[in-house]
Amino acid sequence: MGFCYYGNYAQFFEMGRVETLREIGVTYATMEDQGILLPVVDFSVKYFKPALYDEVITIKTTLVDEPLIKIEFDYELFNSKNERITKANTVLVFTDEATKKPIKAPEELIQKIRQKVG
Repeated sequence: MGFCYYGNYAQFFEMGRVETLREIGVTYATMEDQGILLPVVDFSVKYFKPALYDEVITIKTTLVDEPLIKIEFDYELFNSKNERITKANTVLVFTDEATKKPIKAPEELIQKIRQKVG
């Protein structure tokens, strides 16, 4: 069809989320090594225009608020003409790998977010 498959957008948002955390100074791998998992518990997306096959897109990812037990991200995707083509939101919950129960966000992450913002 020449359009990007709609299911691929979730991967785009994940890339934005991973890179945003990396810019803050925390990686998924580090949290997983500490026994912390981050499953997505809510995902919403609004499509305005399709991304076209082989088109360069830009992902803007924003941390919505300082995390407590959950962490929330907003996303916007822009096409090569800088037109917003999609907006989305995900909510993830900090989860103890052993118990599978929600836990408080790591203090290290909170401190790094405060340093980045403040």
